[in-house]
Amino acid sequence: MIFQFKRILQPLILVALIVMQLGCTSKNEKQTEASETQDSCYTLSDFKFVPKIDVHAHINVEGRIMIEQAKAYNFKLMVMAVDVVPEYPPMEEQIRVRIKHHKENPDVFAFTTAFTLEGWDEPDWSDKVIEQLKRDFENGALGIKVWKNIGMGEKDKDGNLIMLDDPKFDPIFRFVKEQNKVVLSHAGEPKNCWLPIDEMTVNNDREYFSENPEYHMYLHPEMPSYEDQINARNNMLEKNKDMTFIAVHLASLEWSVDEIAAFLDRFPNASVDVAERLSHLQVQSIKDRQKVRNFIIKYQDRVLYGTDFQELENTNPSELKEGMLKTWMQDWKYLNTDEMMTAHQVNAEFQGLKLPKSVVDKIYRINAQKIFPNAWEN
Repeated sequence: MIFQFKRILQPLILVALIVMQLGCTSKNEKQTEASETQDSCYTLSDFKFVPKIDVHAHINVEGRIMIEQAKAYNFKLMVMAVDVVPEYPPMEEQIRVRIKHHKENPDVFAFTTAFTLEGWDEPDWSDKVIEQLKRDFENGALGIKVWKNIGMGEKDKDGNLIMLDDPKFDPIFRFVKEQNKVVLSHAGEPKNCWLPIDEMTVNNDREYFSENPEYHMYLHPEMPSYEDQINARNNMLEKNKDMTFIAVHLASLEWSVDEIAAFLDRFPNASVDVAERLSHLQVQSIKDRQKVRNFIIKYQDRVLYGTDFQELENTNPSELKEGMLKTWMQDWKYLNTDEMMTAHQVNAEFQGLKLPKSVVDKIYRINAQKIFPNAWEN
């Protein structure tokens, strides 16, 4: 009888211990978050006064809407040139505009350059690109941006898509490394791009791919897969592990903080920016806020704030200023408070992450300053 009682009692004790442990873990997580954030978090009212850097912006005109808005709200800008045809001006014009703004606003405006694939099949294509980059670096460019047209649009003379791990890029990336400049890459698209519109996880992707069906890969099964795009980018990085690299848009791994973490672990000189992908973290916060928060805290030295704002010839000034402030404040609220909130991009309520000030300062400023030292002259 005693033996049978012990057999019954032992499992019950084990279950009780597990429940107690789970309760303690949950309680300890809450206590840890409270101790991290008590009296050490920014508030909404702090937004305007905290120094900040947006590492992902586009200005293609001599207008100053974004520059003046940045000055008003304590932002500095990293403005990228991109090989986007025909939406953006020719590369020479993009660089001219950026050099002008940089000379006139060195305390706010820094920039990176880019190159086109024009003449790709010519044997000296890489040499010509390097000559252009030399001039751009001498004129103040701090790195280069490669865009999704590599892998999703541009083809060689035989009709084959040009992928980012093509050996013809090797001397270019080697030159950028030798010059101590930075490579920024928009590789592929969000994983949603390979899904039907109604299965996508965020509204901004539904809107973009509805309006740009040429980039909606679900409609183009003949094109490389999502995995093909990610692998090409990673193959390039395997050849350049010592290169300072920013994988913009959360490295196109926005759908999973576990995947982003694995990417950052694999490539120790890589960072990610959150431009136009913060909504994907918000979606994940709905299911497991603590996991998202833990990810950002663990990789706080590798995450950069960016927006992907752009100022073009046909930009409406009031709409741009209003949109910038709305996005800035929504992002700030998500990262700095624990309030329940909504966003146009997400079809459910989610809770802010309430990150410590030290983490927020890295995401919004310190990490960018380390990658681009002396970029913004005071």
